[in-house]
Amino acid sequence: MQNTLEPIVDYSWTELERRVAARMTAKRFAHCQRTSAEAVKLAQRFGGDVLRAQVGGLVHDYAKQIPDEDFIAAIHAHHLPAALLDYGNAIWHGMVGIYFIEDELAIHDPAILQAVKEHTTGAPEMPLLSQIVYMADFIEPGRKFPGVDEARAVTQQSLQAGVLYQLSHELSYLVEKQEPIYPLTFTSYNAWVRRVGQPRADK
Repeated sequence: MQNTLEPIVDYSWTELERRVAARMTAKRFAHCQRTSAEAVKLAQRFGGDVLRAQVGGLVHDYAKQIPDEDFIAAIHAHHLPAALLDYGNAIWHGMVGIYFIEDELAIHDPAILQAVKEHTTGAPEMPLLSQIVYMADFIEPGRKFPGVDEARAVTQQSLQAGVLYQLSHELSYLVEKQEPIYPLTFTSYNAWVRRVGQPRADK
């Protein structure tokens, strides 16, 4: 891994790890490290920006354990859609978390921030880095959910098919649990199913 993070920030990888680790439990930080390593592999496989994948993977859950009241304050301070208040951390730590990443980590790189923002909902048009971070979070080696092996196989064949697989899995999970679904996730699924088709490893 690269130690220098220029031009993204003017401090080292070691310092970034220290700052990220300070914001979360050891278990969450280990997940972020695995996601970063997986993002590097996906970037190498699919021609992405390796350094930005490395950083994006590490910081994607930076805001995961920030208190709800801080998110609510940020939603108001940044004049974000009031509808966000109807959801919670599962959505906020990406869409709102980017403001904490900018303020506390001094990361202002648009591609990295977009990838973090989109990793909780997907998006109808996700650039390569967003796809990489989205899938790295989903298939990193610590993940044990039913279907993860198929998700990994699908993603190795096609990053875009992996994105659709994750969106499909997320919708199925939320419906089964009778949890509210953020509208952008529906919109993203519709866009990707038209773009990619049915996500199956045996296709």
